[in-house]
Amino acid sequence: MQAVQSKITARHYLPGARLPSVRAQAKAMQVSVSTVVEAYERLVAEGCIQSKPGAGFYACGHVAPLNLTQIGPKVEREIDPLWVSRQSLEADDTMLKPGCGWLPPEWLYQTGIRRALRTVAREDSLDLTDYATPLGHPAFRQYLQRRLASNDIDVNAEQIMLTESGTQAIDLIGRLFLEPGDTVLVDDPCYFNFHALLKAHRAKVIGIPYTPNGPDVVAFEAALAEHTPRLYITNSGIHNPTGASLSPMVAHKVLMLAEAADLVIVEDDIFADLEMDTTPRLAAFDGLNRVLEIGSFSKTVSASVRCGYIAGRADWIEKLVDLKIATSFGGSRLGAEIVLQTLTNSGYRKHMERLRLWLAKQRQTTKEKLAKLGITPWLEPKAGMFLWCQLPKGVEATKLAQICVKQGLILAPGNAFSLSQSAHDFLRFNVAQCTDDKVFTILASALNQCLEATPDSHLTK
Repeated sequence: MQAVQSKITARHYLPGARLPSVRAQAKAMQVSVSTVVEAYERLVAEGCIQSKPGAGFYACGHVAPLNLTQIGPKVEREIDPLWVSRQSLEADDTMLKPGCGWLPPEWLYQTGIRRALRTVAREDSLDLTDYATPLGHPAFRQYLQRRLASNDIDVNAEQIMLTESGTQAIDLIGRLFLEPGDTVLVDDPCYFNFHALLKAHRAKVIGIPYTPNGPDVVAFEAALAEHTPRLYITNSGIHNPTGASLSPMVAHKVLMLAEAADLVIVEDDIFADLEMDTTPRLAAFDGLNRVLEIGSFSKTVSASVRCGYIAGRADWIEKLVDLKIATSFGGSRLGAEIVLQTLTNSGYRKHMERLRLWLAKQRQTTKEKLAKLGITPWLEPKAGMFLWCQLPKGVEATKLAQICVKQGLILAPGNAFSLSQSAHDFLRFNVAQCTDDKVFTILASALNQCLEATPDSHLTK
């Protein structure tokens, strides 16, 4: 009954859709025919499905409101991607947030934002009141053209469309390319909101194991052959959550496989400004033929002033513009101008140089403090704010997070990022949110509680 109800909730069975026959359902679920008959009869009694004598069973009623938490495998609420996001966004100032995915306010370029606000307030009133053009702020798109060129991505300003955020960029791309039931490849682990957003598109999501050099190309090739996916969504610059970087060899192999399979790739480059040295971009190797490059500035400028972009083939951008108008009409002219003023301010470059050094120092400090607790990084990132860490033997990240949140500490358990649920003993740490020693005091206490229940485990004292 739960299996059928979940498919109705997820809209796999729309009103009037015929359910599998009793015998087919029994075979698929490896239960007796009588069990399926009983389940179907109860669902009929509850009004979820209807029986048509001689024709079978059919979904009935109105389409249920989309409930994302009911789509996909049942997991502990503490590792559900939407719950992790809400927990971090709703936390007050007393909560410590090493599990969140953004910098503390004092680490951002607030001086530049304030200066930009004053400048914009004195300029053309259209920036304060009018809709943006469909592609978005022309001067900002020209800036992005130059910025992408610095990463060897050759694109003209007419191939760039501004969005409200990186999330909206992926949502629009999903609307363009996906139908319910289409397959999408993601990294395993990957940014957990990719999972949540793809649920909203009712896509079938397949995880590809991620290595220190990029996706596992053997698994990638096998998934292409077995599932014929429509999209692959990934990070290239600084991978979230692992901090890994894509190697040129893996990038070329992925693009060769994508070309043969007619696969579209979405490359999220949101952490570009945090890199110490530029690493390979799929979009640069591909020439934006089948790669869509997206990004935003919520991690380095402001999460409050929302502005993102999509760069891609001219024919795809043309269709995305229509979708953008249909779903949000006009973008934020004001937001784009504020972000542009901030990025082109002479102090932004110097601020980012300092920020990269702060993060490098804090990665080392955090790694040393975690090592004393028996927590070790999967790899040592070259840049960025994240450490993807393995817990001591026998410690479950979900259980640890449950204990810590009651003590005012928000963690990001590994399985929130893992489609295969194979990261049960991993946590993602945001080093910029680990400057308070209470993070490690609470963590040590919680680890001891977990280890007391696991006699063969040990905590490095």
